[in-house]
Amino acid sequence: MGFRVEEEIAAPRGRTAPGNLPPSYLLSAGYDGKLEKAFLRLYEPESQQIYLWYDNTGHLSYAVSKETPEVLRKIERLVNYPDFLTLEQVDKFDALADESIAVTKVVATNPLAIGGRAGGGIRNIIGQSWESRIRYYQNYIYDRGLIPGMPYRVEEGNLVEEEYEIPESIRAEMEPLFADVDPEFREHMMEWARLLQCPVPELRRVAVDIEVYTSVANRIPNPDEAQEPITAVSFVSSDGMKRVILLNDTGEEAMLPEIDGAEVVFYQDERDLVEDVFRVLDEYPIVLTFNGDNFDLRYLKNRARNLAISKDDDPITLGRRFAYLRNGLHIDLYRFFLNKSIQIYAFGNKYRENNLNDVAGAVIGKRKIDVGNINELTFEELARYCLHDAVITYELTSFNDDLTMKLMVILSRISKQTMEDLTRMGVSRWILALMEWEHRQRGWLIPNTDDILRAKGGATTEAVIKGKKYHGAIVRDPKPGVHFGVTVLDFASLYPSAIRNWNLSYETLLCGHPECRENLVPGTPHWVCTKKRGMTSLIIGSLRDLRVMRYKPLAKDVRLTEEERTFYDVVQSALKVFLNASYGVFGAESFPLYCLPLAESTAAVGRYAMTEAVKEAEGLGIDVLYGDTDSVFLAHPTQEQIDALVEWTDRELGIDLDVDKVYRYAIFSKRKKNYLGVYSDGSLDIKGLTGKKRHIPPLLKDAFSRMTQILGEVESPEEMEGAKRKIHGLVESVVRRLRERDFDLDEVAFRVMLGRRLSAYETNPQHVKAAKMLREQGVELDIGDVIRYVITLRGVKPVQMASHRDVDVNKYLDHLESMFAQLLDALDMDFDLLVGRPKQTALGRFFGG
Repeated sequence: MGFRVEEEIAAPRGRTAPGNLPPSYLLSAGYDGKLEKAFLRLYEPESQQIYLWYDNTGHLSYAVSKETPEVLRKIERLVNYPDFLTLEQVDKFDALADESIAVTKVVATNPLAIGGRAGGGIRNIIGQSWESRIRYYQNYIYDRGLIPGMPYRVEEGNLVEEEYEIPESIRAEMEPLFADVDPEFREHMMEWARLLQCPVPELRRVAVDIEVYTSVANRIPNPDEAQEPITAVSFVSSDGMKRVILLNDTGEEAMLPEIDGAEVVFYQDERDLVEDVFRVLDEYPIVLTFNGDNFDLRYLKNRARNLAISKDDDPITLGRRFAYLRNGLHIDLYRFFLNKSIQIYAFGNKYRENNLNDVAGAVIGKRKIDVGNINELTFEELARYCLHDAVITYELTSFNDDLTMKLMVILSRISKQTMEDLTRMGVSRWILALMEWEHRQRGWLIPNTDDILRAKGGATTEAVIKGKKYHGAIVRDPKPGVHFGVTVLDFASLYPSAIRNWNLSYETLLCGHPECRENLVPGTPHWVCTKKRGMTSLIIGSLRDLRVMRYKPLAKDVRLTEEERTFYDVVQSALKVFLNASYGVFGAESFPLYCLPLAESTAAVGRYAMTEAVKEAEGLGIDVLYGDTDSVFLAHPTQEQIDALVEWTDRELGIDLDVDKVYRYAIFSKRKKNYLGVYSDGSLDIKGLTGKKRHIPPLLKDAFSRMTQILGEVESPEEMEGAKRKIHGLVESVVRRLRERDFDLDEVAFRVMLGRRLSAYETNPQHVKAAKMLREQGVELDIGDVIRYVITLRGVKPVQMASHRDVDVNKYLDHLESMFAQLLDALDMDFDLLVGRPKQTALGRFFGG
């Protein structure tokens, strides 16, 4: 997690907000280095345009010091610093000390004066400082109490909140639900509901995809050098535009292809093509790409430089890692879908590889068009290929009534982050922004990491997993084998419930009140405050209660319309994303509010809940097959047993237990977190098992896929023996092909992309060894090249230099074993016997012979 980021100084050039602007949604913010002012990007839904509103309150940059103004004025370097402005003494509440203290704001004329200049800045002059590493525009949002994603209006030049109120009909539904909730939580829940219920506007947007000529086959063009011409650019927008721009620099006339109702345009000069693209990027309030930060917009920017296009015509600004636009927002969907919390909790872990093909295939059921050498495509084929990429990029945001866009806006409201930051940052950054915003609204001093460490100390439980700092979640050993009729019960938001119910927060743990020391967290020596509600407990607990009590049930309410259920599912998914990451961040050293006792206590409560629930389940006569973090796997439980267990956990633990999954059958290996579940429709839920990773050779990957297909067809225990015979035949077939070398080299090739230049690798992994061999043969290689290699007796060889006799068959058998052995063991099958390695037990035992 990179929290100490450089200040982004923008030069926006767009429509300035008029003196009076109707309700418009705050999507983005920044700092204009020329005007030395914060600005906001407001989306006005009627005109569907972005307007820039500039701060008119005189807000300035500052750092916080605990020294008095008198002491600070004696620092000559400070008072003589060119951009130093003034000192302001203010009161802040120090939650660690549980007292109000006087601090000094050291005010400067611009953000770079605080700490943006390398090796200098006011924060380096004054010594220890607080709140000096927050981006200026984020600081501006905190100080003004702004909520990204919510509506504001401009009245006589001033920014005014459009105070959305929950409709009376919805309020009437919620108030009885929340009647028994503690008033402190209830107040927060109603405020969260106000943010979540506020309608999300339809956001006008355009998806962009570019194609580039490649002079070397299989090489991804280098976007920083941008030496190759752009051959095609496609646009698909929410207002109906479908457009493909093609470069025809052959000097020959060509027929304009007709493509799926799209407008197709030829340019003979690449410079004209790029300038046309820039006009479109300037026009739309939101531009969507898939990996545009790393490739599309970066390549366009640097190609424009090489073509000597005027900077005034270029709307793209490149940061260290991200690409920005001067008028609108650039949303890189690659980074959004790469977010593990989005992948797992919002989209149910449907995709494993974060490329456009896999994400679109899993989320919207559409994949990229499969083509060979892109340089050999006709104009029509190139146009179709490029347009299709833009189509699926756009549809990743438009499916299910714009679900993805709504998810982004709602997450912005919760996290208090701009859409650009939200879609690029990890969930830990979202939680940090919310916590910082909440500190500022309460008038609390945001502590430094060292403050918390000194006040609260480290862990007291011993880590089970090497490299961890404390004892984490409990995982009950699985019962290996095949089990039919498996029901999986899930603790609804186990860790958020622990944080809520036990009042866990950095300031409430190990508080200074002697009378609280008896209130110990189970399994730890940590005590928790009984006098004050913790900030983390209140924030996370109120979000958790709102999701469990209102939005999750509504997402499944058949009395509602499909559109209403979809909206509520978006909301509950957004809350789930946030909640499920809320505990781990406090145990990460890179998190500024790092508090190991908080993470440790949360895990301890989770372990306690899981252990007690398993005991109760067994007491009810239920066969517990496996327990993993916040889920228990039960064999053939009756509805009465399930109801009794659910009622007990609610009454005794204050945690909701829900039926999460029902498997026709499940296969558990001896290893924890490795199992395969088969749903009633034959679809599979594969956890921890190898075989689906991208780099695995096609011959082995296909064998694993065929094995899972065989298992998916099993309907009853009686059919399992037949499936085992099929698997036996499958393994024998693959082994025979390997031993007889009956394969194409591409079928046994590993495929790994060069993530950096060869000279930049400090280690020598297999794909780098193969790449160096190619280089010695005169092959040019660069970042993005995919290296195909086979394993040989002497190590590895590139496919281009290898022959069938080079392949080390035994190494491939080892890889096959690593993929199959876990499941085969659970099926009471032995890989060694299947491949003909000597064993004392006859093979017939495993197949009833």
